[in-house]
Amino acid sequence: MADGSPAEVSIQALVAAARDLVPKLAAGAADRDRNRSLPLDEVDLVRRSRVLTARVPESFGGPGASFEAFAEITMSLSEGDCNIAQSVGPSCVMLELFHLESTETQKRRYYGKVLDGVIYTNAMAERGGKFVGDLKTTIAPDGDGYRINGTKFYCTGSLVCDEIIANGLMPGGSLGYALLPVESAGVTIEDDWDGMGQRTTSSGTIRFDNAAVAPDDVVPAPDARTRRAYVGAGFQLFQAAIDAGIARAALADALDYARTRARPVPEAGVTRQADDPYVISAIGEMAALSHGAEAMVRRAAGVVDQASEAQITGSLAGEALDRQLSEASIAVCEAKIAATHAALRVSEMLFQVAGASASLRRYDLDRHWRNARTHTLHDPVSYKYRAVGDFLLNGRPPPISTKY
Repeated sequence: MADGSPAEVSIQALVAAARDLVPKLAAGAADRDRNRSLPLDEVDLVRRSRVLTARVPESFGGPGASFEAFAEITMSLSEGDCNIAQSVGPSCVMLELFHLESTETQKRRYYGKVLDGVIYTNAMAERGGKFVGDLKTTIAPDGDGYRINGTKFYCTGSLVCDEIIANGLMPGGSLGYALLPVESAGVTIEDDWDGMGQRTTSSGTIRFDNAAVAPDDVVPAPDARTRRAYVGAGFQLFQAAIDAGIARAALADALDYARTRARPVPEAGVTRQADDPYVISAIGEMAALSHGAEAMVRRAAGVVDQASEAQITGSLAGEALDRQLSEASIAVCEAKIAATHAALRVSEMLFQVAGASASLRRYDLDRHWRNARTHTLHDPVSYKYRAVGDFLLNGRPPPISTKY
């Protein structure tokens, strides 16, 4: 970012804009969580900041930000309110599908919508089935267009976004993606998410009942399940950045509470909680975990940047490309491990620092742990350890999946 080009300056401005949003998003986060109030005004702030345009390529009028910049933006949004980061983030990471799967005409239209402020939500996961990831939703030809039928769950951001990206089975059983406005006929969005954490992500159910999809709004991806791509690593980098942001927020609240509200125990021999040696030690551990997670996310983002550049430009192919993509996935697995541990541990240690009064509902400080525990259940971290170990010991690449 040192050359001062217009694109680079724009990227710097977006990263700075995300930092500026932190206190604005954090201001009402506890109340929104306690009352389960959707962050409609706050999402509009994010929209108007244009940080969600970061990954739109320069060739399509966007800033063309790196994954490193995108990770910084995501960590900031998550620090402010991880519910908001998770709600709007899919609008960014879903764009990566377009790099590899859509036509130039489709890219121009979809990227143009993002630049105009459209926020996409995802409709990817389904309940039931024998395994996580099983699909029953269908995208079938109908005249000049298509019809989509099926039921999706965990549709994060569905009540605060503008358009839907849904996956489904196309004729022959191959994978495809359908894009349609949230208000389309045949689309029902249910506000039925009742998780213990991430309470305001509106991650409920979307039902498609023979909803029409325009012919140019279907993106076939026939080899998505067999071709290794950087997209999965990009998805998981986003998740790791959210967890790192949760750790940041918990650390910030712990510092504030210890300085301004908490009372020391008599045996500490001090008059301020901030001078208790055990509290000081705990803060040191929390900071190391949080900052370590951030560093791992940044490192992984750099590796994903190299892999995505190689795949998009075609500078690598065959075994060399597969190796580069695998290294990106492994770097993100390591970051996900670090961020998971940091988010859970720091949000729990907050109470060790703040004391009994911090458990009062009016402070809602338990939301950090509830958010961390809920979000980190997306992908079992034990399989991240396994993927890293198997790659380093045996040279076996991780699975081809959006989970890696």
